[in-house]
Amino acid sequence: MGSRRKARECALQMLFAADVSQTPPDDLVRTYWSELGEAEIEDAAREFATRLALGTLAHTVELDERIRLRAEHWRIARMAIVDRNILRLAVYEFLFEPTPRTVAINEALEIARRFSTYEATQFINGILDAIKRDLDEHQPQETVDETSDSLEEAADEADQDDAQQHNVPD
Repeated sequence: MGSRRKARECALQMLFAADVSQTPPDDLVRTYWSELGEAEIEDAAREFATRLALGTLAHTVELDERIRLRAEHWRIARMAIVDRNILRLAVYEFLFEPTPRTVAINEALEIARRFSTYEATQFINGILDAIKRDLDEHQPQETVDETSDSLEEAADEADQDDAQQHNVPD
């Protein structure tokens, strides 16, 4: 598993805890990393996870409004906690991170496959795809060069993961 995916999973766990416990964000992050977070996670991944979690929590109202507009017949509060936080996390990446939107959707779906149900994965995909279309219409992402850099980074991570899984030196 790539370090950025692991970071997203850590961020999801923090968001889940925040949703359940209503703990202040700074306390939540401190507690997560001291008691629950994986000790061997790289510093860059830890920083990315923390930025995603705190950013998502800071923009929850805006994120929920975008999700609500595309989640026909679903209230945010009625969604499974995991599912609504996967959606929030991905929409946060759409709006505030340089991650290509398609990559953010794919990452969200992989995490949903691990932490939620098959049906939820389809539900999440439909909502994220609709939000992506809305944003692409009104706020196209930057040039292809920036996107290809992010995709290259993702490919490098995948190569490193494959090497680690098969004990192949870099």
